[in-house]
Amino acid sequence: MGLTALDSPLTESHSPQDIKHLIPRRYQEKVLEIAKRKNTIAVLETGAGKTMIAVLLIKHIADQHIIKSTGHKKLIIFMAPTVHLVIQQSEVIEKCTTLEVGVYYGAKGVDDWSRECWEAEVKTHDIMVMTPQILLDALRNAFLRIDMICLMVFDECHRASGNHPYARIMKVNLLFATDVVEEGIHVQNCSYVIRFDLPKTVRSYVQSRGRARKDDSQFIIMLERGNKKQRDHLCDIIRSEHSMTDTSRNRDPDVCSLRACNFEDANAYYVEATAASVTPDSSVNLTYRYCEKLPGDRYFIPRPNFHFRLFEGLYQCEITLPPNAAFQTIVGPMSRNSHSSKQLVCLEACRKLHQMGALDDHLLPLVEVPPENEVNVKSKELSAGTTKRKELHGTSCIRALSGTWGEKLDGANFEAYKFEFSCNVEETYSGFVLLVESKLDDDVGNIEVDLYLIAKMVKAYVSSCGKVHLTADQIKQAMIFQEFFCNGLFGRLFLGNEPEGTERNFLLQTEIKSLWSSSYSYLLLPTEASENSNTISWNIDWIGICSCAYVVEFLRKHYSNGLQYFKGGRGNISLSRTGSSMTDCSAQNLVNFANSSNDVNNIASNLEDMVVLAIHTGRIYSIVEVVSSISAESPLEENADVASSDYTYVEYFKKTYGIALKYPGQPLLRLKQSHNAHNLLVDQGVSSPDGLVQEKQQAHVHMPPEILVSIDIRVDVLKSFYLLPSLMYRLESLMLASQIREEINGQSSNFYISSSLILEALTTLRCCEHFSSERLELLGDSVLKYAVSSYLFLKYPEKHEGQLTARRTRAICNSNLHKLGIKNKLQGYIRDSAFEPRRWAAPGQLSRFPDPCQCGVDTLEVPLDSKFQTENAVKVGKFCDKGHRWMNSKTIADCVEALIGAYYVGGGLFAALHLMKWLGIDSETGPSLAVEAITRASLRSYSPKTNELADLEMKLSYEFSVKALLHEAITHASQQKLGASYCYQRLEFLGDSVLDLLITQHLYRSHIHIDPGVLTDLRSAAVSNENFAQAAIRRNLHPHLQHCSGLLQSHITEYETRLLTEAENNTSALEDIKGPKALGDMVESIAGAILIDTKLNLDEVWRVFEPILSPIVTPSTLQLHPLRKLSELCDSLGYFVKETCTEDDTLVHVELSLQLEDVLLVGNGFDRSRKAAKHKAARQVLMELEKSIERTKHCSDMDVDIWSNLNDEDSEAMDHGQQNVMSIQSSSESNTIDPTQVNDFSNEVLLCRNIAIPVVGPINTRKGEPRKSLFELCKKLQWPMPSFTTTEQKSRKPIEFGEGCEKRIGFSSFQSKINLHIPNSSTIVCTGDPRADKKTSMDSAVVSMLHELQRQRKLVILDS
Repeated sequence: MGLTALDSPLTESHSPQDIKHLIPRRYQEKVLEIAKRKNTIAVLETGAGKTMIAVLLIKHIADQHIIKSTGHKKLIIFMAPTVHLVIQQSEVIEKCTTLEVGVYYGAKGVDDWSRECWEAEVKTHDIMVMTPQILLDALRNAFLRIDMICLMVFDECHRASGNHPYARIMKVNLLFATDVVEEGIHVQNCSYVIRFDLPKTVRSYVQSRGRARKDDSQFIIMLERGNKKQRDHLCDIIRSEHSMTDTSRNRDPDVCSLRACNFEDANAYYVEATAASVTPDSSVNLTYRYCEKLPGDRYFIPRPNFHFRLFEGLYQCEITLPPNAAFQTIVGPMSRNSHSSKQLVCLEACRKLHQMGALDDHLLPLVEVPPENEVNVKSKELSAGTTKRKELHGTSCIRALSGTWGEKLDGANFEAYKFEFSCNVEETYSGFVLLVESKLDDDVGNIEVDLYLIAKMVKAYVSSCGKVHLTADQIKQAMIFQEFFCNGLFGRLFLGNEPEGTERNFLLQTEIKSLWSSSYSYLLLPTEASENSNTISWNIDWIGICSCAYVVEFLRKHYSNGLQYFKGGRGNISLSRTGSSMTDCSAQNLVNFANSSNDVNNIASNLEDMVVLAIHTGRIYSIVEVVSSISAESPLEENADVASSDYTYVEYFKKTYGIALKYPGQPLLRLKQSHNAHNLLVDQGVSSPDGLVQEKQQAHVHMPPEILVSIDIRVDVLKSFYLLPSLMYRLESLMLASQIREEINGQSSNFYISSSLILEALTTLRCCEHFSSERLELLGDSVLKYAVSSYLFLKYPEKHEGQLTARRTRAICNSNLHKLGIKNKLQGYIRDSAFEPRRWAAPGQLSRFPDPCQCGVDTLEVPLDSKFQTENAVKVGKFCDKGHRWMNSKTIADCVEALIGAYYVGGGLFAALHLMKWLGIDSETGPSLAVEAITRASLRSYSPKTNELADLEMKLSYEFSVKALLHEAITHASQQKLGASYCYQRLEFLGDSVLDLLITQHLYRSHIHIDPGVLTDLRSAAVSNENFAQAAIRRNLHPHLQHCSGLLQSHITEYETRLLTEAENNTSALEDIKGPKALGDMVESIAGAILIDTKLNLDEVWRVFEPILSPIVTPSTLQLHPLRKLSELCDSLGYFVKETCTEDDTLVHVELSLQLEDVLLVGNGFDRSRKAAKHKAARQVLMELEKSIERTKHCSDMDVDIWSNLNDEDSEAMDHGQQNVMSIQSSSESNTIDPTQVNDFSNEVLLCRNIAIPVVGPINTRKGEPRKSLFELCKKLQWPMPSFTTTEQKSRKPIEFGEGCEKRIGFSSFQSKINLHIPNSSTIVCTGDPRADKKTSMDSAVVSMLHELQRQRKLVILDS
């Protein structure tokens, strides 16, 4: 008799708080008190409150702390025979107790749980409510043990008879049941049996009393108080029992014999390690369960087959497992009946499967452990190897740039590397020399780098020049030179700002050792213009370097007294660049600088291209010409940002900088301004309409000579300085690549991988270089997959395809690659952001744009800690001053694959395997393992049809040395019906990776310059089961597939017919045809068989398969999925696609709507699956969109107004705010479309024009948020994306933007205009306010647009 969730006293009207405080009735208390002391079977009427008694006992156990009394957690198990009762009882227990309750039944996937899953459940729950079979299996598999349980409750225990799970759970602590307990509950340890209903017969009395089998047990019958009839009836039953007992005792003992009941099964198989067991009756189910876990398809369901033999009245059973099982056949012992013989042979099969490792120690089918990020979906730990997870990482130090030469008093030896520059136009650049303490690898110190300037390109040549020795004085002068120019050009020589009230200080006033570090130390020095000398030390331009040192000395002297020399306190003597004195001369033929004078008559030779330093700003210029027509007494130039044009240079310098000009009448100099460094590694030239790159207009200023310090250095040295940041960045990147190459290669010299190839593998798209890791990542993915697949195939010949696939997935998944990359500290070598020249700083340079570290890490290397991981939005790729940056977790995994690809390209498979070994990936194989596989295959017996294999070999143009490999490759698992003991699944696993690698390699080599995304699409199309299936039909390989499936044969025939028909008609529906997977699997299997037969010769496999797979897809023949193509096209055009899906019993209807400027395209697709229906709808919308684009292009070319051809009806519709609706539909072949349905649905689309005005929340003015709000609004309403036009205005005076904490100061202002077209309405144009940067100005324009939409009643903006 079943129990309801709440019996008599527990009504559903009670709240959970009331239930917890219910008072039991007297008889319930009596039963409870007995149950507290002894094992009990309680027999109660329905509605007597049995659940309440169980709950009270559970609460008692919890109150007594029995669950954790021994220091080890004890469980309470509550069993109910049906899932419905399990759920009901668990709800009651959960409401009435404070314990953690878990619910378990088969539909929750409990049967597939591992030991770790059960351990987690035991750890987190106190009460486990389950069906009895779950407990029985958990006990048999040793996931649970009896000693872990402090209380077991059996609901409806009268079911414990026969083979019911109740009857097989032997130890019982407590049992409640109904009056049908007399029907045969086999329980041996009950101390009390309490029966509330009166037995009606002697048989009933004896059977129910017999449940109390334990020594000193008691059987209690409850009688109604004062009921004489019940008492007399019970006395009659007892007398009848005594009579029966006497009769039995006086019978002849030879008439019958009694047999003891044995509860232990002598035939059970036990696992010593876990105490898990399987008995004959459970072995059959376990055998089927094992087979269910084997790989299968729609044409083959793995099952065991049984064959019975009868010998002299005894049965013997032979079991045949599927071809992909650990073994195929085994014969069981003799038995008296067929059922028992089947059980015994299954028991033997289970024993052997466990001994072979196919069943684990818990006697469950061995399931390979999934990747870490798939083990526990509920885990709060962020998934490694995903783009969602961001991690903070440091940057590896460049060991080649470390040096202690700055500390040596007697000079130092350097490795010298000369920089020479060649421009594609007539332009001269000075050579430079890089001095480092360590010798660079040849492919780092001898390279060519293209540097892209506006309208020209400079090729930099780096070459090794051997060793050079510098004295201590030379080192000191060289350091001053580098400090002066690097800070003067890319940083600041003067700190402070007098116009803003802060005192100006000379950065190099004293030696600044803090700007030099032994971990990052090198010198960059100019070389002489002469190319005659062969010795590098003679080529260093020491004259220019010394001149720079004298300039620094001059500035130190005059800045030490607060620039009084220039503020009217100058004497008659100043230091010249040669150290000699010059007189205070006001002669007309002299141009007076702050530290020297030049003869005007020699201007052309002396002043043109002279390098000078402005003493009031610290900026470096080059002289363009002497402007004799103006002087310091002339008005300032118009763009000087002053109010009055009568404001002279004399007044300007006096008022702004406090400098009194001594020679106001001498001519001004027109100077070419220095500028910030640019990223010259990327071609960012500005093109004119004719396609030529236009050079930007040079920025020139006029300045009096006397506030300029002349520097005896050539202007071509100055020009070369602007090339150095980009060139050094490339060199440093190559040094890092060389550094990790050294770590990977170790002592191996059997292969060579160029540092540039390694650098490519470590460079992400975010770097905006002309190369990235994507191509190598694609190739490396295939190499990794092949290496691991071949290793697993040869290493584990007993494992089936499913197990091999699981192991491969675990090895090559992103989470594992990420873990291995982190373990080998690969993250420090990855380049994940574009070169930022303004933050580049050479040794001795103070960064002009510092980014102090706020990462909470004191060390350069970031510890592996969860606090440095996040899923929140962070700035990825940006460095702090310590080199810390956020990086996508997946980036590390991608670079691991790219590095494998680089080693494969540079050194072949041998080098790639070496790298994998360094990473910690098991992948080593060799011909010896292949020979073992060949030997195993040659021992198989097979009986091919006449000439069957010969015909296939002829089609393949390859003859197998071991025919069994080919036969295995064409044998489908359904051949089990004909006795096949093998199938192609393992070879398919191998061949899949083989073809993946060979095709990817072919595409990688054939398409060098295509976009990596296109290369990925080509591989996806070429390496697909569908492509292989089509090849099987084209090459007539399909008749050789060995199978026993009528369904498969019909599908092959249908596929062949449709494929050939579509190919002949050249129709576009070819992409809708999907072939049976078995055809593609066979092609992959043949590739795997050839690989083994050739002892892993990949070249031979490709020789065979290239003609089979031809024509291989190219960019021109690539057909993208219509939905993806539609999505990409809409993204580029700024349109949004809306999807609506409805389903009925047989069909799925997908409608895709696309709003163009004033036309709504509606496509309808119908099919049995949503994916196929969406595919059809997308194809139709795409077709019409492409037509619309073509029409628009044609009209634009013909300069025709697209509205001129509208008829009156069209015009009237437009006047009424309606739009053209182009409705397209697609259906499956077996169904037709009701036109009224489409029209009705289209009407619904039209009516959506009349929906309520959209409402948005308060405008968030944070950067990017206004644009996000508008884009979401456009997507929702299917408005085309807005367009922006931004203009930039530059100023020589600082401009303030914003207020308070958002206040910013800059010299450029940006103003954006936004253009938004609302279909069938109007085009709205708004202009935003000037802002400090482009994106913020776009946000300002969007805010204006949102307010304008509200003004036009097209939008409602909520107040904050």
